Amino acid sequence: MLPLAGIKVIEFCQVAAGPFCGMLLADMGADVIKVEPPEGDMLRQWPPISKGYSENFASLNRNKRSIALDLKNTDDKALAQGLIRSADVVIENNRPGVMDRLGLGYAAFRDEYPRLVYCSISAFGQSGPRSGEGGFDVTVQAMSGIMSVTGEPGGAPVKCGVPVSDFAAGLYGAFAIAAKLREVQAGGRGGHIDVSMLGASLGIAALQTSEFFGTGRDPQKLGSAHPRNAPYQAFKAQDGYFVIAAGNDRLWQAVCEVVARPDLLADPRFATTSLRAQNQAALKALLEAAFARHPVDHWIVAFAAAGVPHGRINAYSQVLDDPQVAHMGWVQPITLPSGVATRTFGFPVRLDGKTLPLRQDPPALDGDREHVRAELTTKNAR
Repeated sequence: MLPLAGIKVIEFCQVAAGPFCGMLLADMGADVIKVEPPEGDMLRQWPPISKGYSENFASLNRNKRSIALDLKNTDDKALAQGLIRSADVVIENNRPGVMDRLGLGYAAFRDEYPRLVYCSISAFGQSGPRSGEGGFDVTVQAMSGIMSVTGEPGGAPVKCGVPVSDFAAGLYGAFAIAAKLREVQAGGRGGHIDVSMLGASLGIAALQTSEFFGTGRDPQKLGSAHPRNAPYQAFKAQDGYFVIAAGNDRLWQAVCEVVARPDLLADPRFATTSLRAQNQAALKALLEAAFARHPVDHWIVAFAAAGVPHGRINAYSQVLDDPQVAHMGWVQPITLPSGVATRTFGFPVRLDGKTLPLRQDPPALDGDREHVRAELTTKNAR
């Protein structure tokens, strides 16, 4: 019995933020019915394509069922309305106003179904001067400030390689839905949850916004470095790069021992964590002179023995093959509707020492139409 077993979710979402939100609820046991346009969620077209089925789509839509509806068609719209009336939760990530114009917005159901939890995910929110604007992950990363602190000092703007604005919005949405369901369970009302990618992106930038509030200055790009800790970044060794994070005096002492530079402990530029951060360019040059004498493997072993947090700069092929990932059971087999056996990264949080199971492979487009319609007919007949 998973925590959200018995919760029915109707998802009117495409691509990333909304589907990720829905998948998190599905992983926790909710019955998620994905309503797609007749041509399908556009993510179905994203490569890699395995015998006609997108593995990108599969990665965000496990544990769901699919029904394809043309929401401008009278009969299909009526079916969508019936699905909403049968649901505990609705998730949608259209532009604000679209669902209202279709007769599927929160206002159309809130009085008749006061326990309904309705979550709208958009670029900028359901109201305000930018609410009508569209947005994608890269545009929100740019506007939110994320790109201003990403990359090397003086370099061209770059986005985070992982679509953090999309996925942060999905995480905030799932958290808010779970909290609202608890309120409903306690006898309260449902409500309309308004999640914006911009707000979520600023929410996860707490260290950067607080730096601005505290100093009046914009945070700057530091590459892999940290504004308040050093040595705490990527360093170049003889044959490549690795990371160490020595965020306190004890770890700094251990670094000096590993590189055989006890004299650095007496250097007034590096006497405290704050001073090391202020002088980290000079500190990096000194450490890299030592690191250049040996390959990455040597330093990984040395810092592991010294108890200094460290890491290789892994490619995904490397980290997915890490023994810790295998121990946690995060990589799980799935079978695509095309018959292709592949793998996916599952739910990363363990409950009571167990990794959550993958209950359903990702759905074929409209693959659950008959079951969904039959369930709705049975419910209405009662």
